Amino acid sequence: MFYHSKELQYNARVTKPDPRFARLLLEQFGGGNGELKAAMQYFVQAFSCRNAYPDKYDMLMDIATEEFSHLEIVGATIQMLLTGINGELKNTMEDMEMMDFLDGKASKENYIHQALYNPQFCVLTGGGPSVTDSNGTPWSGAYVNANGDLTVDLRSNIAAESRAKIVYEYLIKFTDDEYVKDTLRFLMTREITHFQQFEAALETIQPNFPPGIMQGDPKYSNLYFNMSPEEDATGPWNQGPSSRLGEEWQKIDQLQTFVEETNGLIDLQPTGTERTEDAVRNLERELGRARSKEVKGANPTENMQWSKKFGRDNTDCDVIE
Repeated sequence: MFYHSKELQYNARVTKPDPRFARLLLEQFGGGNGELKAAMQYFVQAFSCRNAYPDKYDMLMDIATEEFSHLEIVGATIQMLLTGINGELKNTMEDMEMMDFLDGKASKENYIHQALYNPQFCVLTGGGPSVTDSNGTPWSGAYVNANGDLTVDLRSNIAAESRAKIVYEYLIKFTDDEYVKDTLRFLMTREITHFQQFEAALETIQPNFPPGIMQGDPKYSNLYFNMSPEEDATGPWNQGPSSRLGEEWQKIDQLQTFVEETNGLIDLQPTGTERTEDAVRNLERELGRARSKEVKGANPTENMQWSKKFGRDNTDCDVIE
């Protein structure tokens, strides 16, 4: 159950209306990196881990609910930035102030151009926010990433918080309203907080790399193909030990020759690693059994009910024929 408090989590304030910035701020209302996307992503991800990882379920639901709170903050800010538009649209008199200002087709077009209005504010939403990005593209469920493997989902969330943070950082540069900046700084800071929470949750699942169960073929996991030899660069991504598996990077400069000599990489033998194909297969089987037992053991297969608090099972339910 959700309970709604009429007060915002953060007291959003606006110095004066600014329809231009309201349009930009729509990016965090209904955009691909916005608050609605985050709320729905964490909400959907939580379902598959409720029994197997109840602590992560609790975290995901808490953060998802907070993201809905952030959506409300963004929507309230947009509404305040659009103050006056709805009232003017309600005035149908020909001599209303807006019509005087917009007299003639050219004036109307110039007004929209100069103010960088999102025309939807005037012709569709009546001066309120819309579930779109800053260009009017409707929000889509395609923005939501939920793969059913918590190590993958948490990494998706870390990336999502990173993108949302940088969008707020960019937005701050496009407003001079100190009240609005304060709100955006709060929202940006919470992205940093959530990043750390998802990162900490990921570390409690061990092993968590590579994502999923399958470990990858040691013949190929430490190869660096130098596809641009004319402008060569080196770094910890192609020399020294790899960051997670600790394998020595093998930098391949003459790729065509290398591919030909190894029969299209098929005859390649693992180099620079202590991992063997047999060891990898054994680890996959062990990890697969452990994760399967973990999930199956937490999920009953009959007489199921979602709410544990009520102390009744499905056998108590009336059957409607």
